[in-house]
Amino acid sequence: MANAAGVAGPVSAERLTVRVAGRVQGVGFRWWVRRQADRLGVVGWVMNADDERSIEVVAEGSATALTELEQLLHAGPPGAMVESVEAHRGPPSGEFDRFGIMRP
Repeated sequence: MANAAGVAGPVSAERLTVRVAGRVQGVGFRWWVRRQADRLGVVGWVMNADDERSIEVVAEGSATALTELEQLLHAGPPGAMVESVEAHRGPPSGEFDRFGIMRP
């Protein structure tokens, strides 16, 4: 992709770190996040947190894709009840080549 100067270069990427709390474990939330991430072309991981009432997401991709993913996390899949979403942005690490479901 070409930048504003017409020089080819990588698409601007960011890192999104999110904690989603509520009824988000045992409702297929992690699998749903993975499908959304794959659809949006972002890489990273999702896992259940140890507190049994939240999940953690680390995703890297374009700012546009991460914004859409963050918005989707506020609603979640059918059966989930999201109570809070804490999200932080930062520079990408480039360590991921796909989106996976991790175990705590």
